[in-house]
Amino acid sequence: MQGTKNLTEGPIRRQLFNLALPIMGTSFIQMAYSITDMAWVGRLGSEAVAAVGAVGILVWMTYSIALLNKVGSEVSVGQSIGAKNIENARAYSSHNLTIALIISLCWGLLLFVFAHPVINIYKLEPPIANNAVNYLRIVSTAFPFVFLSAAFTGIHNAAGQSKIPFYINGCGLILNIILDPIMIFVFDMGTNGAAWATWISEGTVCALFVYQVKKRGILFGGFPFFVRLKGKYTQQIFQLGLPVAMLNTLFAIINIMMGRTASTYGGHIGLTTLTAGGQIEAIAWNTSQGFSTALSAFVAQNYAAKEKERVLGAYHTTLKMTAIFGILCTLLFVCFGSELFSLIVPEKTAYEAGGIFLRIDGYSMLFMMLEITMQGLFYGTGRTVPPAVISIIFNCLRVPLAIGLTALGFGVAGVWWAISISSMLKGIVSFVWFRILQKKIL
Repeated sequence: MQGTKNLTEGPIRRQLFNLALPIMGTSFIQMAYSITDMAWVGRLGSEAVAAVGAVGILVWMTYSIALLNKVGSEVSVGQSIGAKNIENARAYSSHNLTIALIISLCWGLLLFVFAHPVINIYKLEPPIANNAVNYLRIVSTAFPFVFLSAAFTGIHNAAGQSKIPFYINGCGLILNIILDPIMIFVFDMGTNGAAWATWISEGTVCALFVYQVKKRGILFGGFPFFVRLKGKYTQQIFQLGLPVAMLNTLFAIINIMMGRTASTYGGHIGLTTLTAGGQIEAIAWNTSQGFSTALSAFVAQNYAAKEKERVLGAYHTTLKMTAIFGILCTLLFVCFGSELFSLIVPEKTAYEAGGIFLRIDGYSMLFMMLEITMQGLFYGTGRTVPPAVISIIFNCLRVPLAIGLTALGFGVAGVWWAISISSMLKGIVSFVWFRILQKKIL
């Protein structure tokens, strides 16, 4: 198939690394947009960080919804390639892009119109809330770029071309890094400047994907971006991607509720701690997702080609790599949490509170890596429901657990312990569930 790599032959470890490293870089870059915004906005004070952080959770929800077509592309296109069915690969690519555009327009319009009531969930002081509303309305108009780029990324990952999304998203990040200080300080636009910098960068990334597919690297001999939807392909994409999108969207909704709890017990410092600390944790999460996504793409092709020994080999290799990364993250968060947080928000009260969050969260890193690995394995075999069920149950547990721990006298730290404990449980249950189903799947 034109423009694709065959993952059903060759050294497993080398192929996984070649796939994973660019995907890790791409995931890191996507999170670095928010980190860059927060780092520059942090120079305006913790109140500005709270405003951007409140919207950051909604942007996270947006990325979560966009996973419907990212994962839908990775699995449907990947399995089509493994089965050597080029017509299906083309059709699934076109359908994923079309669905991504439709959903993004609806979602962006919804947040633009209802920005005020959505931001009011956090019960922020009026000046902070107004800044958040303005920021949200600007970035919501860029959501079509976000959704289409996610679908393009999934298509390239499925084809074994994970370096292309890395290079394209890298260009967007560099542009964002350049524009942030110019828009925020030189043009004196404050938080709105950070929003416009992100808007321009996301638009550039989407335009580069279009140029890449149309002019430089024609996948599958070419395919139309937008088509009239057909039930067969649309249903399969939703079956594969919807559970993933739902679980990640629910995760974001729960974090909105956790943000409200953190704001209630810790004021705007509590919300700043949750959002900025969550961005730091998300670097570890999204970077390690590179291993999970590589495993998913690798397994999708080999599972369809009935190369089950290669599937198990890739799983064991990925498990070792994520375990090492999890241990390093634990040491970093537990021992240097305050120092890490101060890089984003240099205000002493904020980074001291952030250090407590990262230390508590750090204890769960190894379990989080275990969950991520099992997730990639399940996705590659087309079984996206088990990770969704596990995530939904234990993420929902966070809210009552946080309320209970704060009521017992833990204060805002009870929110951090709820996050850490639920992450540990997700990793353990994911591993046990796969072991139970292993003989049936493989």
